[in-house]
Amino acid sequence: MTKTNKNVSRKQTYTKKSNIVNIYGKHSVESAIKNPERLINKILCSQDNFDHFDSLCKENDKKHIEIKVVDKREITNHLTSDATHQGVMAQAKPLELYSIEEVCALANNKENCNVIILDQVTDPHNVGAIIRSAAAFGTLAVILTDKNSPNETGSMCKTSAGTIEYMPVCKVLNLARALDVLKKAGFWTIGMDGHAKQTVSSVNKAGKNAIVMGSEGKGMRRLTEENCDITIKLPMAKNVESLNVSTAASIVLYEFSKDLL
Repeated sequence: MTKTNKNVSRKQTYTKKSNIVNIYGKHSVESAIKNPERLINKILCSQDNFDHFDSLCKENDKKHIEIKVVDKREITNHLTSDATHQGVMAQAKPLELYSIEEVCALANNKENCNVIILDQVTDPHNVGAIIRSAAAFGTLAVILTDKNSPNETGSMCKTSAGTIEYMPVCKVLNLARALDVLKKAGFWTIGMDGHAKQTVSSVNKAGKNAIVMGSEGKGMRRLTEENCDITIKLPMAKNVESLNVSTAASIVLYEFSKDLL
């Protein structure tokens, strides 16, 4: 799996838009505690969870974190009605984002690697699921557009099953420029388009690849597609128009990684 490259020099910066993330669910909170780069302010948990999370904080040199035992209903009050928190929630700082130059630096000295780019994918559940697939299939980084993509949320962390803690995530203001930077760093840019002539199985997957997925409804924007080297599609039955973006991303990332893992 991909892990943060400690050789890349980076600053600890956080956006003003969202300076606290309520991470919920046992696995997500455990992963956050184990991540040395995750700054946690407080953990709220039920009595039956206290010993486990108290021990985990001590084991990971995070003894300073306040762990408050509360009724599960209090945790529910901090979250959306559909959040399955399992009696634990961590109030934390969002993880710092990578720049596109830092993503390129992660690819230095790698003959074969992949990144995935999400062109205005707005649903945090989809982004979280794609982060999980990216981690599973050895993807180097997940790149989002700054506009019309979600900031880090508790639901994104939960859907990623904790893999957001070590998957580099980058946000770019100008996707066309980011694609140009990737190309100069040796990446082949590949857009996913249901109307493409080539299928995913027909392209050469060796080398450095940047795979671009469009938004849930509209797909890739025209300018994004024009800046891709090629476009490809997943072959599907004629009576099915498209797949959910996270499902499609999972299939594509598997196809690009299966000979590399």
